[in-house]
Amino acid sequence: MICTDQPDSGWRAQLGRWIAQTSVERLLIVLILVNALILGLETFPAMMDRYGGVLKTLDTLILVVFVIELTLRIVAHGTRFFRDPWSLFDFAVVAIALVPASGPLAVLRTLRVLRVLRILTLMPSMRSVVAGLISAIPGLSSVIMLMGLIFYVSAVLATGLFGERFPEWFGNLGETGYTLFQVMTLESWSMGIARPVIEAYPFAWVFFVIFILVTTFTMLNLFIAVIVNATQAEHDQDNAQRIEDQHAQTRAQIQALADEIASLKESLNRRHP
Repeated sequence: MICTDQPDSGWRAQLGRWIAQTSVERLLIVLILVNALILGLETFPAMMDRYGGVLKTLDTLILVVFVIELTLRIVAHGTRFFRDPWSLFDFAVVAIALVPASGPLAVLRTLRVLRVLRILTLMPSMRSVVAGLISAIPGLSSVIMLMGLIFYVSAVLATGLFGERFPEWFGNLGETGYTLFQVMTLESWSMGIARPVIEAYPFAWVFFVIFILVTTFTMLNLFIAVIVNATQAEHDQDNAQRIEDQHAQTRAQIQALADEIASLKESLNRRHP
């Protein structure tokens, strides 16, 4: 289902093909969605008072199904299972759900909601989006460094300009950085921050306008552009791999057909020399 290496021959290959069936994957997707609904209902005290026992029983049964499915995949794929990142992700989120409900590790039980993220491994379109985000990290690192440099320079400048009159917003580098982050997100930046500052410093609008143009309208859009480009590249790569697999399958079928024709010709030649 996830492991891409060639499966072993025999019963392991049959088991792997059975697990990778569309019907099995659809069943797992349904169970994941039901599990997500159950975890959401458990946050309502009234629902837990009335149906707590039923919800916990269903949650346990679904977890048992996940454990069985994961065990079958490990048996079918062997060591290849542990070389596949998506399979390791499945293993981790299911293993967290098996942490005892009491003791020092009980807090990890709250992470069982991560089981809902297993749907990422079962839907190729969502996997490609996540893979695109991961592949965008190298490009984003440069953007983040540039953004950090802009924030640092702007924070030092704003602290020196506005810190004396507005110490609660621009009193030190940390407070100024948080204030500028709020301005960048455009959250109450005008009436809440900019206009009071402009009343004390009439030309402060120049700083805020330039900061928003550089960060909000330029840098954030650059973030989006890098992510979109990486996601599109991942999508194109998946399409190319899918086409190559189809071509390989077609070539194998043609070769099998050619071998069959050659065998028939040889048989006819033996019968009618």
